[in-house]
Parts: sequence; C-alpha cells; structure tokens
Amino acid sequence: MLTTAREQELTGVLQDIIRQASDSGQEENVVKAIEANMEKLGFDSWSRDRYGNIIGCIKGNKPGKKILFDGHIDTVPVPDPSAWTQPPYEGKIVDGKLYGRGTSDMKGQFSAMMAAVSYFAKDTNKDFAGELYVAGVVHEEIFEGVSAREISAAVKPDYVVIGESSELNLKIGQRGRAEVVVETFGKPAHSANPEKGINAVYKMANVIQAIQNLTPPNQGGLGDGILVLTDIKSSPYPGASVVPDYCKATFDRRLLVGETREGVLAPVQELLEKMMKEDSELNAKVSYAFGKELCYTGNTIESERFFPGWLYDENDEFVQAAYKGLKEAGINPEITQYSFCTNGSHYAGEAGIRTIGFGPSKENLAHTIDEYIELEQLFTGAKGYYGILKSVYGK
Repeated sequence: MLTTAREQELTGVLQDIIRQASDSGQEENVVKAIEANMEKLGFDSWSRDRYGNIIGCIKGNKPGKKILFDGHIDTVPVPDPSAWTQPPYEGKIVDGKLYGRGTSDMKGQFSAMMAAVSYFAKDTNKDFAGELYVAGVVHEEIFEGVSAREISAAVKPDYVVIGESSELNLKIGQRGRAEVVVETFGKPAHSANPEKGINAVYKMANVIQAIQNLTPPNQGGLGDGILVLTDIKSSPYPGASVVPDYCKATFDRRLLVGETREGVLAPVQELLEKMMKEDSELNAKVSYAFGKELCYTGNTIESERFFPGWLYDENDEFVQAAYKGLKEAGINPEITQYSFCTNGSHYAGEAGIRTIGFGPSKENLAHTIDEYIELEQLFTGAKGYYGILKSVYGK
C-alpha cells in the first residue's frame, strides 16, 4: 500500500500544510494548501461550507455506504516560536520526527487520511460500492463537534473515523464535555463599610465548597462525570475599594453517555435553591456557557457549550470491521476510549452515526512546544486507515 514514493508524497503533503499557520478562525491558508493537495492526490471533488470546513470526496464505481474521515485542521497558537528548538511552521525532519505545530494534533493524521483514501481509490481503480470523504474541520479547538454539524448534514455518512491521536489503538467512545457557569449576585459597597453590601465572591466561595461535595455520576468504561472549577471572575475588576457585586465561576463537567442538558444542571440547581432558602442574601443561578467566534469566511459560529459523550460496544458492526482492518494492516490495537473530547461528540453523541477513533502519535504531544510526529507513526497510521477501508468495502 505504501511504497517509498508514496511515503515521500505523504511526508510532503504534511510538510505543505504544516507550513500554513492555522489558529482557530484563521484556517484559510491551510485550506488552500489542502485543496491543492487533494487535486494532486486525485480527489474527485472538494468544497467548503459556511464555516470554512473543507470536504474532499472520491466516489466508487457503484453506490454504497459513505465513510467520513474527520480531522480538524485548526491548531492552538504558538505564543513564543523562539522557545522551540525546531521552527513550528517549517515541517523539518530530525531523527525520524517531523516537527511543527499541528503535526500530532492533528495535521499528521489528516494528511494520512487523505493519502489512504487516495491510494485505496487508485489501487482498486475505484471499483468499490460507496463514497469516501475526508473533512478538514475548523474551530475544533474551541468548539468540539460544532462545525462538524455542517459536515454531517452535507455528507450524511454511514460511518465516521475520528483521527485524533490514539497511539494506533482503536477508540470506541469518550466522555463529553460541558462548561457549567454559576453566577452569584450581591450588592456593591465601599470596602471601608463592607457590612453595607453583599460580597458576591464570599457567596461564591460557599457555593464552590458545596459543589465540591456533590457526588459525580459514574458509568462503567468512561468513569466519573467530574465537575471541576476552571475559572472565576468578579466584578467590578479591578476592585478599587468596592465590594464586588457579581461573581462568575466556570466548571468543566465531563459528560457520560445519555446525559441531558437538564439532567446535568439539575443537581447544581437543587443545591443552589437549598442554599438560597438557608441564606436570604444569596442570589445565584446556573447555566451553560455560550460561545461565539468569527470564522475566516466571515460567518459566525456559535453554540451552547454542551458536547455529549458516546460509547460503542466492542461487538458493534463498525467497531469489528475497523478492528479487522487494522489487524490485517499489521497493527495490534487495544480497544479503549479517548480521555478527551473530540468531534465524536457530534457524530456519535448528537447524530447517532457509527463512529470510531484511530490515529497515529501520542495524546500528550498535543499543544506542546516542539510538537512532532514520528514518520513511522505517520506511515503506520496511513496503513491503518487504508486497512479500515479495505475491511469496510470488502477489498
């Protein structure tokens, strides 16, 4: 499947897109590079949607199942390039490692997906029943699964492969994620006379302590639906001798399969109602954070920050097909779950599309200084995607 020439071509594709910086909301240049490489790789067609996602397609000679390979092409920023020992946007190769922002998260996987789809179509002379799609997804680092809604609506895939790093293991689920916001409202006063006001931060401190005592739900395989404080702000800021009359705390809530928006907030809401009955000065409410960002297309992407969890049985049809394909590609994967949130929150958690995760490289290389992907991992990942295609389409 991967000749020396193809390995060199795949390496060149990755280097090409690594050279295009693509912070979330600024992905246009990397999309242009992807379009050029899709043309070189022989894709039948490609298009962008209103958020700027790029979707490439190769169709078989007969109608059949649609499979979608999902890889986000936005990255976290590089605050200080001088901290890197290798340039973050050059794609240099040193000791078998290709360095650059996004190599492991996840332009490496995306390049391997494009290559595998291209080579499978060429090797079969498109003699298969179905349609192969590769989606370069924008804004994933900010909104897991939100821009993916546009992709699934356009493609309507039967199967999805998430390419996030899995160290070549097969992922069949993940906890989801929600950002829960708790607000307390007080009464301003001069700090020389604090008794005349109601300090919203003091009230919040009591609320936070009480929330810490809540027992998280648990689900076998995925673990606890933990609720962790990640941010706290008060107003006015800076305080300048004023008792704060407002405080907002944000919590990261890891979601289990089947949890609803209402169900997740219910324990916190009940707790606040109980505390407000006991303290007449406490005024508090709970809700979900709402995000709004500008896409490079000029359109706005926005969503409540609630991204569901998902989990498939090991005996699921698609899981078994993917496992068989990976084994036949010479890979011996463990079947596990992702420890972080992915676009699978939409495909599997919201849309109910059969979804698995598989990707080369290590999870802990994401967002790091001197991020890299080992070329051997890159090539093995491409072989794995090719193997999944062979298994699904019976080739």
